[in-house]
Amino acid sequence: AVSKWENGWNLPDYDNLTEIARALNISQTALMSDDEKFELVYRSRLFNEDNMFTKIKTLALVDGFENTLKALEFMRKKHSGQFRKISKFVSDGDKVKYINHPLMMACHAYAMGIKDDEIIAAILLHDVIEDTDASLDDLPVTDSIKEIVSLVTFNKPDGMAKEEAKEEYYKRIAENDKAIIVKIIDRCNNLSTMAACFTKQKIVEYIGETEKYIIPLISIIKNKSIQYSNVAFIVKYHIISVIESIKPLI
Repeated sequence: AVSKWENGWNLPDYDNLTEIARALNISQTALMSDDEKFELVYRSRLFNEDNMFTKIKTLALVDGFENTLKALEFMRKKHSGQFRKISKFVSDGDKVKYINHPLMMACHAYAMGIKDDEIIAAILLHDVIEDTDASLDDLPVTDSIKEIVSLVTFNKPDGMAKEEAKEEYYKRIAENDKAIIVKIIDRCNNLSTMAACFTKQKIVEYIGETEKYIIPLISIIKNKSIQYSNVAFIVKYHIISVIESIKPLI
């Protein structure tokens, strides 16, 4: 329906107007009117955390992912009472439990064909050390998973500038393929929700950090691992699409 606009025509293609109006659940008059005011409905969450928890637990049981099953329960307990940053466009009554974030990441990983107990478990635990009172030794998973979680946990040593700490942080992640996967999926999910809760300046800084550090990480995993080349493409496409869509609005 927009093909004529894209080719420089001034009028819309009326041929498919009925189908478009039906798909949007509005009248044809409203679709074409400049005076009609539409009120956007904002989502407090992309997907329900309870449904995602059940999905990941079911998949982990089917695949025999013992670490993922342990990580699920541990993550839920440790993040209890924590919530994601509140959207500027929804009421306080729509607070989103923090576990929505790691669960969304885990579902995303599974949807991209990642069936790896270590990666899924590390995804679920990736913020536990940074945001709760848990220590690395407390994690009920293997040492290799603890290593992934340690790598993706940001820590700024005393006396070190934040930017220098970031550079060291991303250098360490770049040395571990599975840590790269966890980090790029983490950033992908955060970018998807940042517009609703970040200030414009924070969005600009976050995009800058993404372009400086995350995009190169994606290139590293794409060039190093045939196994994750499709994952790299999907995540890069998602990230760049979000970034380029937001840039004109800030």
